[in-house]
Amino acid sequence: MKFRDLTASEIEVRVAQINEKGCVLLLYKDARCDMNILDETVGGENWQREHYECKGNLFCRVGILVPMRDGGAQWVWKSDCGTESNTEAQKGEASDSFKRACFNWGIGRELYTAPFIWVPSGKVKITKTPKGSFKTFDKFSVEKIKIENKRIVGVSIINRSLGQRAFVYAEGQK
Repeated sequence: MKFRDLTASEIEVRVAQINEKGCVLLLYKDARCDMNILDETVGGENWQREHYECKGNLFCRVGILVPMRDGGAQWVWKSDCGTESNTEAQKGEASDSFKRACFNWGIGRELYTAPFIWVPSGKVKITKTPKGSFKTFDKFSVEKIKIENKRIVGVSIINRSLGQRAFVYAEGQK
């Protein structure tokens, strides 16, 4: 079973680290993206998910009804655990475990090949907090992405808040 590559519009961008010189961005997918790709690839009636606890960790298992050579079908399951989010701990943990289980099926696995994304301070508005840390309210999105053999070989990121391209990567170019 093969799942298609993610499109630019399905990939989210968030700030992972920030200092006075710039910020590091991470690419990720949300659970709705996984649900849509599962529906599109295997059909909404041919997959299911189940959450369970093991040794204090919340796991999700995703089952897909796989056709067999004899004409029958069998449920095949892949699972993983999640971590709590900073905003909604339980919901975030459930969503994260589902997304990780979907990675095990191969959905969005190309995100693990993303380049290091550094945006210098001239391309992001950074403010210093009263406590001395740094933050930004800028919003970023993937403008274009090129994926070959489940590897990201090109990506451009837009700073939507400033209306300018913030990052460009093309494999093999400096």
